Amino acid sequence: MSAPPRFNRSTLPWLAEVFAAAVARCLYRVKSAGAENLPTGGAVIATNHLSYVDPVVLQLACPRPLRFVGFDGLKDRGWFFRLVFKLSGAISISSKDALSATRTVVDHLRRGELVVIFVEGSISRTGQLMKLQRGYEVMARKAGVPVVPVVHDGLWGSVFSFSGNRYLFKSPRLMRTHVHVEWGQPQPVDAVPVARLRQHLLDLGRTAFDQRPQLKRHLGREVVRGLARRPWRLEIVDRSLGRREVKAGALLAAAAALSRHIRRTIPEKRIGIVLPPGAGGSIANLAVLCAGKIPVNLNFTAGPAAISSSLKLGEIETVITAHAVRAKVKDFPWPKKTLDLADEIKSFGGKKAILPWLLAAWILPNQWIANLLKLPKRGDREEAGLLFTSGSSGEPKGVVLTHRNILSNCWQISSLCVLPDTATMIACLPIFHSFGFTVTMWYPMMRGCKVVSVPSPLDTRGIIDAIKEEQATVQHGAPTFLRPFVKRAEPAEIASLNLVVTGAEKMPLDLYEAFLEKYQIELMQGYGLTETTPAANINQPDPAVPVGWVGEPQEARRLGSVGRMMPGMTARILHPDTMEELPDTQQGVVVYRGGNVFEGYLKNPEKTKEAFHEGWFVTGDLGRFDEDGFLYIEGRLSRFSKIGGEMVPHGTIEQRIIETFALDQTDGYVVAVMGVADPGKGEAIVLLTTLDITARDLRDRLLAEGIPNLWVPRVVKKVDAIPVLGTGKLDLKACHDAAEAAVAA
Repeated sequence: MSAPPRFNRSTLPWLAEVFAAAVARCLYRVKSAGAENLPTGGAVIATNHLSYVDPVVLQLACPRPLRFVGFDGLKDRGWFFRLVFKLSGAISISSKDALSATRTVVDHLRRGELVVIFVEGSISRTGQLMKLQRGYEVMARKAGVPVVPVVHDGLWGSVFSFSGNRYLFKSPRLMRTHVHVEWGQPQPVDAVPVARLRQHLLDLGRTAFDQRPQLKRHLGREVVRGLARRPWRLEIVDRSLGRREVKAGALLAAAAALSRHIRRTIPEKRIGIVLPPGAGGSIANLAVLCAGKIPVNLNFTAGPAAISSSLKLGEIETVITAHAVRAKVKDFPWPKKTLDLADEIKSFGGKKAILPWLLAAWILPNQWIANLLKLPKRGDREEAGLLFTSGSSGEPKGVVLTHRNILSNCWQISSLCVLPDTATMIACLPIFHSFGFTVTMWYPMMRGCKVVSVPSPLDTRGIIDAIKEEQATVQHGAPTFLRPFVKRAEPAEIASLNLVVTGAEKMPLDLYEAFLEKYQIELMQGYGLTETTPAANINQPDPAVPVGWVGEPQEARRLGSVGRMMPGMTARILHPDTMEELPDTQQGVVVYRGGNVFEGYLKNPEKTKEAFHEGWFVTGDLGRFDEDGFLYIEGRLSRFSKIGGEMVPHGTIEQRIIETFALDQTDGYVVAVMGVADPGKGEAIVLLTTLDITARDLRDRLLAEGIPNLWVPRVVKKVDAIPVLGTGKLDLKACHDAAEAAVAA
């Protein structure tokens, strides 16, 4: 790690140098790594662009003087920009006279200078790495110099960035901003075409993001401090039983008092929680974490055998729940020490015990409250939560999520500004689901957006009423949960929504078109897994266009894709059989690295080893990137059959059957295609359906539509219902068992 050097006087006049350096050091704490990689001669510095102060920060982190290339149109925006160009010696470039500017850049490179090119062409207005421009290749090739990829992290969200869809006019940061600059190795220009340069920048961005000091902190401490900063603010509107408002201070006070009780009475390391999303679930999870324990939100829809296995694996002897939940989930294998949340709060004094903490939340500085709770300042890679995989394609596994994992994902989401503190978010996904656990529980408590909780994602009417009555702005859910909206929600009832995110499975185009036509809402498809805490990719609404903007519009979404990667993540595409690296634009297995990626399964080194390949987390999904960084997921590797050497996609067959037979899936799945072992061809395709479809009719109509013969299901089995998990995904294990039974019969 190198200390930031002074500005070089050959670049700026002495007075401007002193002023710029002094101001920059007051605002930013700049660190860098890899500056020793810089060549002694000329080079193109290819870097990302997050704010108007990027040049100052880069020069602070560089031991050599830098010359910057800037958009000529900035000179038309006022005297300040014209002065900056003049004092810094920056090279202006415009589309009208790009050739002249290119010659000037080449001349400076040949003189041995380092010339910085912001390869996105303009400041990112989304916080993600945008489309890369190709001009750097021409300049480096003509000058005969290498390209050095560089990434800086930490400036997004500052007043000089476009976070919140505006420059300058937002609250400044009170503390110095930590900024990290990561310098890459010099690369021959022929070795870094646009796609490869994007990989380098993402790799460096992941390394730079990991240096954020916030990621080493303790999740409980961060949440307590977040709630204590705004005790008067409405935090949760709980619609589980009627309507109950819970302010941040009250939530913190209840959790703090309960945490002292838990610390005294429960010796075990992990504590199970079986509660719906809402005030009770949030209080219980925060209390367990503040007591120095690990919350384990159990999947009560998984079945008794799977739940018993989870309890045993997690060494869980105590479960916190509610009488109403216990009465509803009758087949749950409740342990002897099953506690009712309300009864436990009453047992140690109830409101009397909570009141001192409520007063503290209103009066004391947030750091003091965290200290009173004896919360450590560092959590980092220690376990902060345990979730169990949905078991959609096998037995559930214990996913250990660390403080760093959860804090990384929260900061990644915050970096995109899709969930500002002004948002009102519907929380209906269960908190045993990673999205419900991180995005609708921990994130709002830490960052400040309001939550409206509805106990079940299947309660379509309840969710619609909640959106209308609470004026919610953000909704999310699997396509299975969003389909009923089209039939049951009137446009006026959900008019307050400005962001609807769908995930868990591929978004059907007809659902997208239905929402757009009826509600004028574009569904934003995202992607993630329990192992990525969960958010890995997301489409965002396109950013606002600043006044006087000149240049290409910036895309933040692309239909059919799951969006660009979260900041601080990087990826590769590998061959599904050989695991050799493929070009990103070819289809293969998607693998990830990032602070939000988990480090292993609980007590399962074999599965952990299978989940990683040379340090990369193997998602098990087939996908590809386009040149602008949007990821397209084609389906799970387990949802392909290999027949006659050809990969046959189950999801594509399902979609073609739906289209051919004009099927309505508003009320849930009506078809599911599975592959089962076949001695002759390796695998056989089986169709599970709730409808009266014969194998002959299916074959005739699919072949008439041009479906390959190999793709046509050989066996059709009518079932009462297609097995679905509580998260809205197909229960692939149950579907596979049903398909095998159909073939055996």
